[in-house]
Amino acid sequence: MEQSTKFRQKLVKWHTSENKRELPWKEEKNVYRIWLSEIILQQTRAEQGWKYYERFTAAYPTITDLANAPLEEVYKYWEGLGYYNRCRNLHHTAQYIAFELNGKFPDSFDAILQLKGVGPYTAAAIASFGFGLPHAVVDGNVFRVLSRVFGIETAVDSTAGKKQFQQLANDCLDVKNPAAYNQAIMDFGATVCKPDLPDCKNCSMQSFCIAYNQQRVNELPVKEKKIKIRKRWFTFYIIMQHNKIAVQKRTAKDVWSNLYEFPNQEFSSEKEWKEAKGTVTELWLNEQKINQTYNVIATTKAIKQQLSHQLIWGNAQLVHVNSKHTPANSWEWKTADEVKQLPFPKLLNDFFKAGILELFAGRHTTVKQKT
Repeated sequence: MEQSTKFRQKLVKWHTSENKRELPWKEEKNVYRIWLSEIILQQTRAEQGWKYYERFTAAYPTITDLANAPLEEVYKYWEGLGYYNRCRNLHHTAQYIAFELNGKFPDSFDAILQLKGVGPYTAAAIASFGFGLPHAVVDGNVFRVLSRVFGIETAVDSTAGKKQFQQLANDCLDVKNPAAYNQAIMDFGATVCKPDLPDCKNCSMQSFCIAYNQQRVNELPVKEKKIKIRKRWFTFYIIMQHNKIAVQKRTAKDVWSNLYEFPNQEFSSEKEWKEAKGTVTELWLNEQKINQTYNVIATTKAIKQQLSHQLIWGNAQLVHVNSKHTPANSWEWKTADEVKQLPFPKLLNDFFKAGILELFAGRHTTVKQKT
């Protein structure tokens, strides 16, 4: 029996008899919800995406509801998921389908692929789950399962590898029931053929899995590129005057684009950032035209955030400006309650969770004062 056929049969049998993985979007037939779940699951583990899926479907039951929502509100619901361009594309596509396609979701692979924020994997998932079309999904789970079972050494992140794995995935696909097959291989990769500590002893593929029989499970799949991590260091200035706090929207094409943040400065090295004391703060405040009496109430401990290609450290200084005249900056001035309603990156939300804004309530332990 051809190995791809044997693999397909074993996988389908495992799916119907052993797969106990429960997810809220499984067996979903509403294409809007299928698309929503697939966008959320890009770069996100299913367990993390679950609560966001339920949050979005509760707030926006239909694609028209999502399309009519202000982008800033949608960002707030997305807050903490990261990769915010997904959220921006989600909102853009919702508006396109709701207002230009009269709410009718595209029903072919090629048309789905043209939607903003949709790549080949997502298009295949929507096409198979939503319309029963015979398109095989290929994501990290699929790469891992196929490379191990079939003993493929071609790098999954190479052009040749992507082409080879897509062809193999197509050969293995159950064209009569592509949705069940695609769900099965993704669940199998997530629960049995895991990246670390795969459950090989209880695997139904064991007898013909090349990686298992050659004791090469930990060697596959192969990647040729190593991610280079960029390190960055920020100090955020949480400035209060007249019971309002200065915030600004991050508009540059950089990390956290279109989210809110506090005025800040970025340092070129960890040493420079750690050694930045009161004089540095005073110089920065002077550059912002805060030439008046202020108190630096406290400096927080550092918090870090790991992104796929960046590792970011940040601390915050609480600054209370005593002048009657508001500094002439492009900042927006919000109350503490209003600040908490704005979408912020995870790093700054971690400061909120630590109670940073509440420190303004009792201004004490003055570290620096300018007169």
